[in-house]
Amino acid sequence: MSRTFQSRREMLFSALGGYGGVALSSMLAEGAAVGARATSVISLFMSGGVSHIDTFDPKPALKKYAGQPLTGLGEVVVRQGHPGPLMPSPFEFRRHGQSGLEVSELFPKMGSHADEFALLRSVYSKSNDHVQAHFAISTGMIRMGFPSLGSWVSYGLGTENKNLPAFVVLYDAHGAPFGGPANWSAGFMPATYQGTVFKASGTPIVDLKPASAGQRERLDLLRELNEMDAAAHPGNSELSARIESYELAYRMQGVAPEAVDVSLESEATRKLYGTDNPVTEPFARQCIMARRLIERGVRMVQLYHGGLGNQNTDTWDAHEDVRSNHTKHAAEVDQPIHALLTDLKARGLLDTTLVTWQGEFGRMPISQRGMGRDHNPGAMSMWMAGAKIKGGQVIGSSDEFGYKAAEQPISIHDLHATMLHLLGLDHTKLTYRFNGRDMRLTDVYGERIPQI
Repeated sequence: MSRTFQSRREMLFSALGGYGGVALSSMLAEGAAVGARATSVISLFMSGGVSHIDTFDPKPALKKYAGQPLTGLGEVVVRQGHPGPLMPSPFEFRRHGQSGLEVSELFPKMGSHADEFALLRSVYSKSNDHVQAHFAISTGMIRMGFPSLGSWVSYGLGTENKNLPAFVVLYDAHGAPFGGPANWSAGFMPATYQGTVFKASGTPIVDLKPASAGQRERLDLLRELNEMDAAAHPGNSELSARIESYELAYRMQGVAPEAVDVSLESEATRKLYGTDNPVTEPFARQCIMARRLIERGVRMVQLYHGGLGNQNTDTWDAHEDVRSNHTKHAAEVDQPIHALLTDLKARGLLDTTLVTWQGEFGRMPISQRGMGRDHNPGAMSMWMAGAKIKGGQVIGSSDEFGYKAAEQPISIHDLHATMLHLLGLDHTKLTYRFNGRDMRLTDVYGERIPQI
């Protein structure tokens, strides 16, 4: 979206009014992704802060210097208490696939896909606060009020299915992640681009019932009244979004129940994901629903594992005991994620779907309270699969202890620039005019990761 295109869009928004403008934006955007390697995204977000040095970034030096203070890497900043001594991982690492990529014993099934994903070991963020770090991954900014990645994708690409939202959010049965709905907000964009929450347990979509007799007529009347109000108050994006949400809800009544009905899957597929195991069943349902939604043209599905029930046990926030915390949560997601990658590949969807795995930050190489680890935004690991990405490669590295990103540091803006590129979008041209400035997901930063 160049400056000229943006101005034309603004002009048409103004001329046609909110509802028509939103629809026009979608039509203009749908042809924008020429040369895209992916048409959709499934983001697997491990909320609470996964320890990279216990999962995807082995550090032999921690065993060699166990019990000694962390020195030589500048001031050691911790979130809570005082810096403890260096603490080796309680988990062993094993090599997987032809690439020999090292993955923790926590993820034996995920590790079997090592040749399919690119592992990034030098990602860093800017905040050691859960909420701000969530916002950074979700919106590119550590402050609330900015559009989420899913909103930018919806805005840039439109939808492939007019009867389903372009951006869907599935979160943990324990509750929403740190920061809540601000993670999938449309920010200063029209509210129609925000994420739509589907529940992974119980009734996925609250109050979604089959269309009743006369409902279409009532909805048409409501739309006429809303459009009269919109004409009297031009530029009211909330009203435009309300009109569109009523229309979308009506259309969803015919297709959404089937789209999220996990029971329609074969017994073999449900067993592959782990719906027959109470440990894996909750996240298995999320992963199956994500695949079904992507199959039906949803652009982005954001999955959260870890919700704010009991923060220290229901998320990856391992302040007390990294062994027990990560053993519990890895067991909940390893099988479903393995099944998701296997299923996408078998159905021919992996090449056109970008799958990412990440948390909001890593954890410290020093101990906290004897057995736990504090927050560490200086280094974290994540992986990307699908979208014809070359698998089995390791990109970047942290220092010998895993405290800071060292070789080829990768910022959140770099991640977002790369993800948009895989979807056929130029992060420097995907802009939205706000407060007299052409805003973008990557602000004024961001470089594509060359190996991706």
